[in-house]
Amino acid sequence: MTFTATILLLGSGELGREFAISAKRLGAYVVACDSYGHAPAMQVADEAEVFPMLDGDALRSVIERRRPDYVVPEVEAIRTEVLAEVEARGVTVVPSARATMLTMNRDGIRDIAARELGLTTSRYAYAESLDEVHAAAEHVGVPCVVKPVMSSSGKGQSTVHDAGELERAWDYAVANMRGDRRRVIVEAFVAFDYEITLLTVRGRDGVSFCPPIGHRQERGDYRESWQPAAMSDAALARAQDMARAVIENLSGYGLFGVEFFVRGDEVIFSELSPRPHDTGMVTLLSQNWSEFDLHARAVMGLPVPEVRLRGPAASAVILADRDAERFRFEGLTDALATPGEVDIRLFGKPTTRPYRRMGVALALGSDTDDARARAVEAAGRVRIAYDR
Repeated sequence: MTFTATILLLGSGELGREFAISAKRLGAYVVACDSYGHAPAMQVADEAEVFPMLDGDALRSVIERRRPDYVVPEVEAIRTEVLAEVEARGVTVVPSARATMLTMNRDGIRDIAARELGLTTSRYAYAESLDEVHAAAEHVGVPCVVKPVMSSSGKGQSTVHDAGELERAWDYAVANMRGDRRRVIVEAFVAFDYEITLLTVRGRDGVSFCPPIGHRQERGDYRESWQPAAMSDAALARAQDMARAVIENLSGYGLFGVEFFVRGDEVIFSELSPRPHDTGMVTLLSQNWSEFDLHARAVMGLPVPEVRLRGPAASAVILADRDAERFRFEGLTDALATPGEVDIRLFGKPTTRPYRRMGVALALGSDTDDARARAVEAAGRVRIAYDR
């Protein structure tokens, strides 16, 4: 059988799973990699590799053996200097080795946005010890947010309301950071009206945008998202200009999840992920082409189609509440019987742990408030039963 491309997927969580499905629909041969077996993307890929991606020798060996057309990172904790090596030898890293190196660490992309491009960001400083955290907090002011420069899904992030909480915040960040860099970013707390994710696609024919996605977080991690997010034309234009500036600087093809704080017409750059975004799970129902379809097409150098909304839509996560290897889902019938157009996506993760995302409910509605209510109701009807 002839395949259109061989893709080495570095990280095989729920986002990687949906990307693998989209890529395989376009004829790609997908090798899914992660640090543990039977990860979600491995269940739908052609083959799998299990190894720690911070092990540079193991990563280099897999790339040399598999000889992929595209290396597509899905996680942050990767030995990125190896990606630079293989890119220099002609392997396409998505969106590029430089972009991956800069965005895998919050300090890299923040410095590009604030210092090189002059975009509006919150006040910030870096710290590599508790003493430096105190100095950074004094510089940016309290309240502030402390988070690891390398993490994902809000892990290690906390809001500090007074100086007495800084030690706890530092310990929490260090305990939950990914990779091997004991470094945090301390940001001034932004009193924003709302926050959005702007899914931005850079393909062979230029840059395009999906309608903005609003989201709600707890513990620094997404719990709900909805599309479209209501915002002024002026704010949306500013967000698009800022997103375009950053991804053009990074170069390469693919979909980028660009996060902003919004206060009136003021737009403040927050973060960027050079791949599909967790809040963009809503696009599995809201758009004619999901963020994963768009990423696959852009990565493979195919035409990126025009995005149209099917209607106001929302997503709500299904969370585990304990560590377990034996569990089952109940209530799926009730969840899918929620009034309106509703769907459930269970990710296929082999184990649970507190606050781990195990699935997502998706819903269309008459408006985003209605869609949110339906998605939350459907997610609440799915229960995780734990075997003794």
